[in-house]
Amino acid sequence: MEYLIVLLPLLGAIISGFFSKLIGTKQCQLITSSLVSISGILSLYIFYQVIFNDYYSNKIIFNWITSGNFNVNWSINIDPLTSVMLVIVSLISSIIHFYSIGYMYSDPHKPRFMAYLSLFTFAMLTLVTADNFLQLFFGWEGVGLCSYLLIGFWYKKPSANSAAIKAFIVNRVGDFGFAIGIFLIFFFYGTVNYSEVFELTPSFINQEVIFLGINFNLITLICLMLFLGAMGKSAQFLLHTWLPDAMEGPTPVSALIHAATMVTAGVFLIIRCSPIFEYSQVALNVVTAVGMITAFFAATVALVQNDIKKIVAYSTCSQLGYMFFAAGIGAYHVAIFHLFTHAFFKALLFLGSGCVIHSFHEEQDIRLMGGVWKKIPYTYALMIIGTLALTGFPFLSGFYSKDAIIEFAFLRGTNMGYYASAVGIITAFLTAIYSWRLIFKTFHGKYSNKENNLTSIKESPLIMLAPSCLLAIGAIVTGLLFKEIFIGSESYNFWDDSILFLKSFEHDHLPIWLIFLTPALVIFAIPISYYLFIKNEKILKNFILRNNSLYNFLLNKWYFDELYDFIFVNPIKKLGTFLWRKGDVDIIDRYGPDGISKLIQTISSKAVNFQSGYLYHYAFVMLIGFSLLLTFLILY
Repeated sequence: MEYLIVLLPLLGAIISGFFSKLIGTKQCQLITSSLVSISGILSLYIFYQVIFNDYYSNKIIFNWITSGNFNVNWSINIDPLTSVMLVIVSLISSIIHFYSIGYMYSDPHKPRFMAYLSLFTFAMLTLVTADNFLQLFFGWEGVGLCSYLLIGFWYKKPSANSAAIKAFIVNRVGDFGFAIGIFLIFFFYGTVNYSEVFELTPSFINQEVIFLGINFNLITLICLMLFLGAMGKSAQFLLHTWLPDAMEGPTPVSALIHAATMVTAGVFLIIRCSPIFEYSQVALNVVTAVGMITAFFAATVALVQNDIKKIVAYSTCSQLGYMFFAAGIGAYHVAIFHLFTHAFFKALLFLGSGCVIHSFHEEQDIRLMGGVWKKIPYTYALMIIGTLALTGFPFLSGFYSKDAIIEFAFLRGTNMGYYASAVGIITAFLTAIYSWRLIFKTFHGKYSNKENNLTSIKESPLIMLAPSCLLAIGAIVTGLLFKEIFIGSESYNFWDDSILFLKSFEHDHLPIWLIFLTPALVIFAIPISYYLFIKNEKILKNFILRNNSLYNFLLNKWYFDELYDFIFVNPIKKLGTFLWRKGDVDIIDRYGPDGISKLIQTISSKAVNFQSGYLYHYAFVMLIGFSLLLTFLILY
């Protein structure tokens, strides 16, 4: 069964990628979607077995590398953490596959798209089922490759190509750190297998190493390098710039990347490596700090964005910040709980945005929408559910997981925990503001699109709405259903040894004001947003005029892209141009291939003059040659 979960998406990718002309486009779409769906159903069964029967498994597919005492298998490891990730990846992916049938209806390259989606799913499943860092890295890079292919799927668009390259390069920065972390583990531990590494970690607590001329604790250095990889993959502060640009890909790609695969890989890595991170408080503090900054930063930027997909994208970035600072304070189970609930409501928001874009004939600017909630009521209802869950409205999924992060941060009782809790509350309020701004600008107010007549706005087809409805159910019930299992009093028994907790959390000292503060702010944000974005827009316009520099600062995403262009991109481009012109063209080409070619051409043009056609000329040349040869032999 475990084999099928991982290999069925790969089979779908092969069929759709290589046999589409043989079996037809529709058949490819149905086959790939069905195979991933079967994988999703089997994942649910495994999840059930883990919950109720304490199911564990480690099936070796084949021996991958053997060298002396070093041994690495290609395995499928099943434990509670893996079972949760299997459900998230395969179930969400299967829903997106079916949604893609409707969304990509008019695209001429549907089989290729479905092949990429299935391959993406396979790479992520390989990542989460690994029992060693080497297999994890293989899946890690596979996810990166597939993201490049999917973001740049519409490769004839220059913006799509640029976005794909940007995502690939930024992730390479993080992956370089990740690779160094794995090298350090191999060098000092002599193994890359999880069980052996985690068992040996306590014996290296006091081990010191010199890295770049600086003295580091070994475990801290390993954790920081692993976290650098997680920062790139999960688009954390400083390595976040690729994420909004990734919206250039088709909407199903955005949903898959942001909800179930790629960006969740970094969070999974930190939680999987909790038996290492728990022994480095410095690394945990860094994770917490970066998570806090990311959550706040992304929320502020989302406040002023006008592209519907970019607003949701920055929302993803912000929620990932929540997950990271939850992991940083040691609440790994709360982080994975939020990852679980987030997968449903974030996929719902992306698919809902896709329905909006489809209805508006590929328009993505929310300023050119409005007043259509009666025209597309089902899409409107789905977006409302996703928004309520995202903002943490009481009794929806996001309420249970997001509030738990804030509460557990407070319960940690450290300065870092209190800071994280405060940032979490502020960010939750900002999240509610920009989320309802999206809703009110898109569906309420006056219709403002001059290119598309209001009568042309129609509801999306059932093949797009039905998958979104399934996600809406998940966005409503997953928090309530799984709260006790994931973060309840018996949660430590459920996670068992898949997550290491050196310090437990006390649940008896939570103040009443903290319990009610965040929900109150979330609810209060609704009338505030309505008043600012619909009822009295002049207040906001006047504020922007008075604080134009602040508005531009947020609109330009804190100028990180411009800063990176100035520091890295432009100098490297200039250096590359210089080396190309002076090195390649002026030196290598001039004195290399081009120079040799010109020399031979010159010699040939001179030599051709000897080809007179007269026999006595040839005889004379032969005589001269014979004379020179004879002279050489006599002298030497």
